[in-house]
Amino acid sequence: MSDIHQAVSALFEPIDLGPLHLKNRIAMAPMTRTFSPGNVPNDLVTAYYARRAENEVGLIITEGTCINHKASNGYPRVPFIYGEEALAGWKKVVDAVHAKGGKIAPQLWHVGAIRKENTGADPDPSVPGYSPSGLIRPGVENGVAMSIDDIHEVIEAFAQAAEDSKRIGFDAVEVHGAHGYLVDQFFWEGSNQRDDEYGGDMVGRTRFACEIVAAIRERVGADYPIIFRFSQWKQQDYNARLCETPEELDAFLKPLVNAGVDIFHCSTRRFWEPEFEGSDLNLAGWTKKLTGKPVITVGSVGLNASFIDEDKRDMVDSSNVATASIDELGKRMAEGEFDMVAIGRALLQDPQWVLKIKQGRYDELDDYSKEALKALV
Repeated sequence: MSDIHQAVSALFEPIDLGPLHLKNRIAMAPMTRTFSPGNVPNDLVTAYYARRAENEVGLIITEGTCINHKASNGYPRVPFIYGEEALAGWKKVVDAVHAKGGKIAPQLWHVGAIRKENTGADPDPSVPGYSPSGLIRPGVENGVAMSIDDIHEVIEAFAQAAEDSKRIGFDAVEVHGAHGYLVDQFFWEGSNQRDDEYGGDMVGRTRFACEIVAAIRERVGADYPIIFRFSQWKQQDYNARLCETPEELDAFLKPLVNAGVDIFHCSTRRFWEPEFEGSDLNLAGWTKKLTGKPVITVGSVGLNASFIDEDKRDMVDSSNVATASIDELGKRMAEGEFDMVAIGRALLQDPQWVLKIKQGRYDELDDYSKEALKALV
């Protein structure tokens, strides 16, 4: 194997995140694929994850896995993280990834108001979406505003999913608190209009997420890693922001740290863009500076092409940053701005992406194509 290019050598240093020992700093980002008929991960799903593990992805974070709540799912053929069949399917995935020398964490997911009735998403498509205030975005209603009992049911479902994940051998869990899904709907003032303890100011709007994290911690113990993914942007509004200043971000993050988050997965559309004026730090960099916790950065690493309808949502057709952004990524990691990077579409397109970067084979990198979404493995 050839020497690692100096600019990216930091990506291939091992790291210990508490009890989680990883061979390098590269994670596979969660990507919904709808390839689990009956909501059960099958042998093709197992092969898909095993193939990335054998090509030296340090940590695999699975596609979103729906927790055990009647309205958690919003899409057909996505995997559940409850029920005997689904958990048995995930056990096969975990064992296959471990056999290839990899580590893996499920992303625990509830879609909230994104769910629409009668879309064929699960066995009871008549169930409406559930959300903080019955809003999918400011002024746009969908589904049901959650009662306190509903909130407690969902918290329990997250906790049970984490407990089951640990039992079948997953190395950590990630809570999906980003991109306009349920947990993020509680964060966002545009969708959380509650006037009880789960709404109001920024700290009040974090309470739901904090209770989820605390409940998970109680079930999995002190030494089991909890990753928390959050974002400023929402699929409902790419320009939405939870926090306009570092001070607001600090107020947002502190309750989550106190609840028990070990690692923050900071989702941005382009990792190289600064988060606040007056600093080059991105969202992950600011999160690390404010909390002292390990952080994962993510956002268009290694991409030359757009994704689905991003050109209609202020996302360029061709960024032409694949190689340059990889070198910048390595330099910023070496400087300590963030601890890991999550790779999404580039790894979806090319399972050998990590090895090619490690070996300096930039000319062999495959540009992302929407056709990769249809690939089984």
